Amino acid sequence: MTGVPASAAGGAGRPTPPGGKLGAAAVNQASLWNIANILTMVRLVLVPAFVVLMLQDGGYDPAWRAWAWAAFAVAMITDIFDGHLARAYNLVTDFGKIADPIADKAIMAAGLLCLSALGDLPWWVTGVILFRELGITLMRFWVIRHGVIPASRGGKMKTLAQGTAVGMYVLMLTGPLATLRWWVMALAVVLTVVTGLDYVRQAVVLRRRGLAAERAAARQAAAGAASEAASGTAPGTGTASGTASGTGTASGTGTESGSEPGR
Repeated sequence: MTGVPASAAGGAGRPTPPGGKLGAAAVNQASLWNIANILTMVRLVLVPAFVVLMLQDGGYDPAWRAWAWAAFAVAMITDIFDGHLARAYNLVTDFGKIADPIADKAIMAAGLLCLSALGDLPWWVTGVILFRELGITLMRFWVIRHGVIPASRGGKMKTLAQGTAVGMYVLMLTGPLATLRWWVMALAVVLTVVTGLDYVRQAVVLRRRGLAAERAAARQAAAGAASEAASGTAPGTGTASGTASGTGTASGTGTESGSEPGR
């Protein structure tokens, strides 16, 4: 779930007024029980419900599979709406940041694992998709201190293709539709691999830039410390020369007074 911080109204669902600014007190004031989080929780509940429906009567009953598809479709739709609501009404909470991506991956993983366990989908397809999703999640944490990798258009297309393909496999389709679902799944796998490699490239570039910025900041800090140390030594030197100059003046005065009687 993505979005901007909650409004100063405490996240009551009202958008920020045009031209208004969010103060520091507005951050994290969205209620836990806002509509976006409720949709996320519904999606989490639908995961075990989907698995139960999918595996009823051995997993090959068309009627139960149709109910399982309905649960899967509702879960995918809530993913669209909770993100939209979070962006539109500034409903963002720590719970949503954690639970939303978990719910997204859980419903997709449940669908893939059930299909492979029933023999409807090759295990390597499930392995490729789940490996990519887990790997990208871990990689985001790897570079999070350097920045955030934004969701790309390709990533959104991948999610749409995966959801459509899994939904078509959940339904016990035959004939041309069964052939079509194979091609949709093939497209989903290609997009999964391509976007995964692009995320890896972005992560490497982001980390290199972050490390370079850290090294530059460290060099600047060291140079500043050296400059401060040098300027701190200069006054001492001036004092020493001033003392020497004072001594020389005193000596000159003594000589002049010593020659006075000779006049």
